[in-house]
Amino acid sequence: MSEIVDSYVAGLFDGEGSCQFKTRAETKRKGKRYNCLICTLEMSMTDEKTIRFVHEHLKEGTVALNVKNKSPSSKPYWRDQWRWRCGYRQAYRVAKKLYPYAITKKDKLEEIIKHYEKDR
Repeated sequence: MSEIVDSYVAGLFDGEGSCQFKTRAETKRKGKRYNCLICTLEMSMTDEKTIRFVHEHLKEGTVALNVKNKSPSSKPYWRDQWRWRCGYRQAYRVAKKLYPYAITKKDKLEEIIKHYEKDR
C-alpha cells in the first residue's frame, strides 16, 4: 500500500510541486560573499485536504496557508493556497521516497540525493 501512496504523491509532486537545488552567492557580515545552498521541495494547491494528506504521508516538512488577497494588486478570483514545504535533510529524505516514481522532477530529486550521499 505504501508504494501506491508514494507513487500517488510523486505524481502530485511532478505536476504541482517545485524543487529547488542550487547555490546562490549571498553577502554576509562585513561585505564578504559566500555561496549558500538552497534546497527546498514544495507543493501548493487550494485543496487543504490533499496537502494535509501529503504532509501526513511523508511525515516531513510543514503546512501553511498562503493568503492570496493581501495586496492591492490581487485579483478577486484568486483563492488562498495551502503549501507544504520542506528543505535540506528533510528534502533529501522525501527525494529518496519520491525518486523511484518521479518523471518530471526526477533529475532535480537525483541531484539532492547525490549531494547528501556524496560524503557517505
